[in-house]
Amino acid sequence: MWVCSALRGARTLAQLQRGLLPASSSHGPAASSYSSSAEPSRVWALVYGHHGDPAKVVELKNLELAAVGGSDVRVKMLAAPINPSDINMIQGNYGLLPKLPAVGGNEGIGQVVAVGSSVTGLKPGDWVIPANAGLGTWQTEAVFSEEALIGIPSDIPLQSAATLGVNPCTAYRMLVDFEQLQPGDSVIQNASNSGVGQAVIQIAAALGLRTINVVRDRPDIQNLTDRLKNLGAEHVITEEELRKPEMKNLFKDMPQPRLALNCVGGKSSTELLRQLAACSFLKISNFGVFGCPSGRRTTVQISSKS
Repeated sequence: MWVCSALRGARTLAQLQRGLLPASSSHGPAASSYSSSAEPSRVWALVYGHHGDPAKVVELKNLELAAVGGSDVRVKMLAAPINPSDINMIQGNYGLLPKLPAVGGNEGIGQVVAVGSSVTGLKPGDWVIPANAGLGTWQTEAVFSEEALIGIPSDIPLQSAATLGVNPCTAYRMLVDFEQLQPGDSVIQNASNSGVGQAVIQIAAALGLRTINVVRDRPDIQNLTDRLKNLGAEHVITEEELRKPEMKNLFKDMPQPRLALNCVGGKSSTELLRQLAACSFLKISNFGVFGCPSGRRTTVQISSKS
């Protein structure tokens, strides 16, 4: 789900709910159309003053936007997704909570409209994403400090750029932080069609890693399989296939995984462990990270709030 396109055309929360559509593929106006200064104006934002059910506490508000000065950067939001972590934050059960009232949205892609006199790293027309969670991206425009933003290339597909800050970063850290994987090594994961799972597939392929990707069975399983393989998945199997003795045949032409990524739990995580190369496992943290004393095999539990 995408927020910013709907915000521009909505004047009530009901209109907003009807208008939540995928963001346009347009990259927005050219940089030459922007000024280096900006007068105060009104913007639309999704704001919550207390924690609770998002459908009840989030309000569409017309806010005044201050003029840019000093180290400020005025940003026009091009696209902002709705991530489960956004919902958790509004509910008040996320690990990081902004001061209330707050604008919703942790992720998004924006284009710089104007910069203050002290800004040196950004200029009008640049694309930017939040440097940290809780920035508040569910608004048509906003003024942020330069240090709250990260500039990125503008040739990235819009929807990919808008979701760059959470799932791809999580996937990369899981692939490199817990095991010293080498090209040709294999990784197994469940919920492989999730946002993080799809990022794992693509990053692993770029690193020369081979992936076994577990998904739940469904009527259109072949379509899903084809889609994940187009992203770089080597094997796509169902939870049921993971439990079959024939699973061992898969390792006749590829090594057993040195890393397992679990975001499902229960029987699924147990089956992932069974596919790892032989090792005695030792719990080493409260985050569900397991490894053997030799440091050669690891499984990582993904938090549902990642």
